[in-house]
Amino acid sequence: MSFVNTYLPLLSSLISFIFAIFVFKRYSVKKGNHLLLWGIGMVFYGIGGLTEGLFGLNGWSTLGFKLWYLFGAILVAAWLGQGTIYLLAKKKTAKISMIILLVLSILAAVYVFSYDISEPTVVMEELSGKLVYPDDGFSPRKTTPFFNIFGTLGLVGGAVYSAWIFFRKRVFLHRVLGNVLIALGGLFPAFGGSFSRLGIDGALYISEFIGAVLMFIGFWRATTPMDSDKAEI
Repeated sequence: MSFVNTYLPLLSSLISFIFAIFVFKRYSVKKGNHLLLWGIGMVFYGIGGLTEGLFGLNGWSTLGFKLWYLFGAILVAAWLGQGTIYLLAKKKTAKISMIILLVLSILAAVYVFSYDISEPTVVMEELSGKLVYPDDGFSPRKTTPFFNIFGTLGLVGGAVYSAWIFFRKRVFLHRVLGNVLIALGGLFPAFGGSFSRLGIDGALYISEFIGAVLMFIGFWRATTPMDSDKAEI
């Protein structure tokens, strides 16, 4: 047991759930499907961190691993990215991609929970699909790139695009800064996952924590006007 493998993901989970509450509160006032999906996405983020922390505290749990893999490894990025698509894309495009994502999410959930797994013989310091799912065949691990690429492009690409639009127009400095932070926050878990696959211990959990913090600060900054709605930047 270590701080990085136990208490840090629990802290990430706490931040994510608090962030989700802020987003849902704004949704109750402002409405907007993008806010609803961002809130759901941060709940998924929180579930991922919670299962990671509980694994660090209590050890292996088949249910815990499946919850982690579904919400933390497969769905979270895609649902956050879909929220940004609702914000920026045409309504028809957003609805079509939402229907596709919902169907694929249900299929992924059925597949993850119906796929037989057992506790890996290799001792894991942190949760990893590589040590549980076989490399051969079509395991749930094969689905993650599709969800994560879609989600990262939607979330990070959308945030960068929004920041650039406001920067180019020299308006809403708070939204420029907020979207830059959201983009960075969305990138950190992706980089952390890559470093983790290279065998760098703790990279995933550290990057998830930094990502949650940056996205939370970015959301607050983007939704909190500064002294002037127009700023020379």
